[in-house]
Amino acid sequence: MDASVIQDFVINFIAVIWQAMPFILLGALIAGILEELLPQDAITRFLPKHFVPAVLVGGALGLIFPMCECGIVVVMRRLLRKGLPLSCCVAYMLAGPIVNVVVLMSTWYAFKEFKVGPDGDSLGPPMVLLRAGLGYIIACSTGFAIHFVEKRSKTRLLTDAAMPPVAAKRKLSLTVVEVEAPKPKKSFAQRLNNITSVALHDFMDIMVFLILGSALAALMRTNPAWVTSFEDLSRSQPLVAIPAMMALAVLLCLCSEADAFLAASFTKASVSAKISFLVLGPMIDIKLLLMYTRVFRWKLIAAIVPCVVLQVFIYSIIVHQLYNPQKTGEATVIATPDASATTK
Repeated sequence: MDASVIQDFVINFIAVIWQAMPFILLGALIAGILEELLPQDAITRFLPKHFVPAVLVGGALGLIFPMCECGIVVVMRRLLRKGLPLSCCVAYMLAGPIVNVVVLMSTWYAFKEFKVGPDGDSLGPPMVLLRAGLGYIIACSTGFAIHFVEKRSKTRLLTDAAMPPVAAKRKLSLTVVEVEAPKPKKSFAQRLNNITSVALHDFMDIMVFLILGSALAALMRTNPAWVTSFEDLSRSQPLVAIPAMMALAVLLCLCSEADAFLAASFTKASVSAKISFLVLGPMIDIKLLLMYTRVFRWKLIAAIVPCVVLQVFIYSIIVHQLYNPQKTGEATVIATPDASATTK
């Protein structure tokens, strides 16, 4: 094997690990804090009773717990153990890596210098609105679907590690009710030790699958000719480019806080193709699928994946038909960086 190929593989492998590691560490730390400090019924107490508004709230939890997809799995697992309904957790898991301030700001920054249309409008705000809007709609729609899957399922959908602990049962007799004695108050040192123990456990548990997913992603990145092929495909067959960019998002396993910069590098790709890449990647990729196995059973994963993929494809086609600022007559005009910005 060529030494340059091996070098490219190692560089890409380290890049994916380096990119995701801080967010998995942050996610594990947040998970430890939630496990130790969040009361068991705190979340369910404030959630709407009906599943529709509850799922809508779940899709917006990314504004409160802003995480990229690299760290959201461990946080979601702890929220499930704290009693957050599965449908709400799925909505949060899918929308959280998109509907948060950090990711939306990075999306705006990646596209702000690109000008489209006769008036030279910035592509940044439309990309932010499209990404956040479609991400939220798809996440909530999938959450609704999972609600009905859960109701009709006769088997467990969660792994043992994600199941909420069984509530302690009170033992009743004819005249006596035995109630568990209240737990002694923990010291700060004990709480800190519990937080770090849970965080370390979750970090090591997820890192195994991150390493495997990163290796697969590095294999996909070692052929730079893919970029040229995708750009040519987008220019000649824009509707074929949408599933092609979706496949690329699944294979590359990019962090949602950095994927906008790669999408922006496809200067010849249509807005719809870029949106399909930016929406699907944070929801479904090789790395995430492996991580999901630590929380979901395969039956649930098999319900989530086609639901998300189909929606991303349909909505991207709609975007292509209704919003295509790069199209002028029959020719596709490529969005390019502002000339004044390139001279700075």
